[in-house]
Amino acid sequence: MVKEKYLAIIDLGSNSVRLKITKIQADGSYETAQYEKRYVRLASNMGPEKMLKPAPIKRTLDALTEFRAICNQYKDKGLTVVAVATAAVRQAQNQAQFLADVRKQTGFDIHVISGEREAYLDYVGVSRTLPIDKGLILDTGGASMELISVNNGEAEETVSIPMGSVLISQRYHLEDKIDAANLFDAIVRIDEVLSQQLWLSRLRQTKIIALGGCNRALAKVFRWQQALNPDEVMPVHGLTMRSEEAFLIMHQLLEGDRQMRAGIRGITKGRADVVVGGLLPLFTLMRQLAIDEVSFSNSGLREGLLFKYLDHQIDFGDIASL
Repeated sequence: MVKEKYLAIIDLGSNSVRLKITKIQADGSYETAQYEKRYVRLASNMGPEKMLKPAPIKRTLDALTEFRAICNQYKDKGLTVVAVATAAVRQAQNQAQFLADVRKQTGFDIHVISGEREAYLDYVGVSRTLPIDKGLILDTGGASMELISVNNGEAEETVSIPMGSVLISQRYHLEDKIDAANLFDAIVRIDEVLSQQLWLSRLRQTKIIALGGCNRALAKVFRWQQALNPDEVMPVHGLTMRSEEAFLIMHQLLEGDRQMRAGIRGITKGRADVVVGGLLPLFTLMRQLAIDEVSFSNSGLREGLLFKYLDHQIDFGDIASL
């Protein structure tokens, strides 16, 4: 009888790096064996020159070194490791040197996936776990956002835009106390960028499923505000809120500074400076498309990779083919 296998997926994003180790049984059933997340803010201060900076690189290498030690604990259990990087590394001019440093220090061979491939894997992760026949999937990361239109359950458009929570927040100075002029400039720019995606008009008055750390933070704030007691907190995955409820939370976030936002249950200290900028794409789309409610997904890129592995039993030799 074939014993269980283990799959480790490392997702190196622009704001955080995550490790998810899944135990897969011979019958195809699976469960999470271990999950780790570290805030590394790799996209921080990349600037127009798009260079990864020394401090974020060090934080990332330290986190990946930790992940290597964790993976080594599963060495005798037939662990397969797949490591992918998204927008920050995708955009970086010093990408090759960074990947070489990662390989030298940790042994991880990181695959940089395209924005369109990231969007497609988001679609796989969402559509396998939540019902969506027609609508929009939005994944707002630290340095990019992925947009996927779904029609009859199938992905029609998979688009990646190099604009995310860290880049928006730093460019428009939305990290701490927010100035109205800076907020206005950010809203105008995001509105302009999204208006150029003409296919979005086909999704008016449908539905949005949102993922990504800042969007999930919105859901977490909402669920705590709705909870009658700590034992009755709604799960984020599948949670739905109306636009008025979302706008009230955004109003609350805008009233204070970074410290105040970090004190709101559902928002971590590591996300308090980028959560406002990270939510602007979602609110822009809800306004542009006249969508009056949003649902949230805990499944995305990592789950998409897992499902592809379960479907094909492949060794991830070529991530681009997934």
